Amino acid sequence: MDKLRAIFELRSILHQMEQDVGLRHLNQSEWNVFLVARSLTEKPGGAVDSNEIRKHPMVAPIAQATYHRTLRALLDMGLLQRANGSKAKSYLVRPDLIVE
Repeated sequence: MDKLRAIFELRSILHQMEQDVGLRHLNQSEWNVFLVARSLTEKPGGAVDSNEIRKHPMVAPIAQATYHRTLRALLDMGLLQRANGSKAKSYLVRPDLIVE
């Protein structure tokens, strides 16, 4: 299989998985921030710091204003929640989306 065909196959599988979990509507920035937040969550219900998310290589290229709009959008969609009532900095991935 050539490399482009392999990329296509992987993208097709990813597309189907996104649909299966109901997250196909996310744009690229939202998807990257959400996945990074999940990957940095050590255990279900664990908090992740905004600065940790921001420093990740998948998120670092996003413009600062876009990053903050993306966090707000994920909060508004209920995919992220503020940790322990904090106004900023610490977030939780919605617990029912964490499947071990």
